[in-house]
Amino acid sequence: MNNSLLYYSVGALLYCPANRKNIVDSIVKQRFGTKYSLALCLEDTIRDDSVTEAEHILIQTLHQLERQSMQHDFYLPKIFVRVRNTRQIGRIYKAFHESARIVTGFILPKFSLDNADGYIQEIIKIKESSDSPVYMMPIFESPSIIDLRNRYEILYTLKEKLDSVEDMVLNIRVGGNDLCHMFGFRRHDDESIHQIRPIATIFSDIITVYGMDYVVSGPVWEYYHSSNWQKGLYHEIADDKLCGFVGKTVIYPSQIDVVNEAYKVAQKDYQDAAAILNWDPSSHALVAGSVSKERMNEYKTHSNWALRTLLMAEYFGVKIY
Repeated sequence: MNNSLLYYSVGALLYCPANRKNIVDSIVKQRFGTKYSLALCLEDTIRDDSVTEAEHILIQTLHQLERQSMQHDFYLPKIFVRVRNTRQIGRIYKAFHESARIVTGFILPKFSLDNADGYIQEIIKIKESSDSPVYMMPIFESPSIIDLRNRYEILYTLKEKLDSVEDMVLNIRVGGNDLCHMFGFRRHDDESIHQIRPIATIFSDIITVYGMDYVVSGPVWEYYHSSNWQKGLYHEIADDKLCGFVGKTVIYPSQIDVVNEAYKVAQKDYQDAAAILNWDPSSHALVAGSVSKERMNEYKTHSNWALRTLLMAEYFGVKIY
């Protein structure tokens, strides 16, 4: 699954409340740049008594964007709708009508054993009636995965369910703030979420279960205007990358460029990855010095890393030193 560029191309996922009325103008005028994805949220960012209004605004937003995309040339990001529950998916998808073609998929919050089957069945129904692919991105943030006595069984059971529709799962996402909330934790802008051991352990287990078959995206960084927000974000992304995450949820436009820059592949990594995947099959040796002669490249050991590295380089680019 994780050997295709498509799954790496979600990149920086910008969250936006679905009732934001000026979002169309910002997209058309490319105020967010030309390398990001967009999540229009109907869940945590919307008051319980404002859901119907937010749905209406969302539908109008998509209709306007669809019309604008037919009339003007601008960067149209991958668009995802974060729903509240399974019942909402089919109902609002029908209301999208022609604009459904610009919706890449749905974000499934609080993904758990209680709702997984319902979520999956709703996406399957849409896929069967849609002319274009529709993807899902489940978020692992439910309190049920905190309990160590059940965590492994829950994660592997959910994986079995997702594996049955593997081609429809674009990313696995993690809800860092939701999990921190359960403990009453909150990191400062000079701290990485990976320093919070109970949360880091949950992340590690998710990567262990899903990381070999799916692209797993990093948790949200909530700082955007403090004196250390950029440095802190770079630091946390470095930890994300080392722990197996690709991409990140962002909540402010200025974070997009930082994510894209931080995920650029180092030139020496790109060169070594290309050399590994272009190994001479007639060679009697499956090990050699790296291009820069700094380290060892071994075909059997490093080929998965090399493929992942080249896919990241294709989407995020190569950092030239």
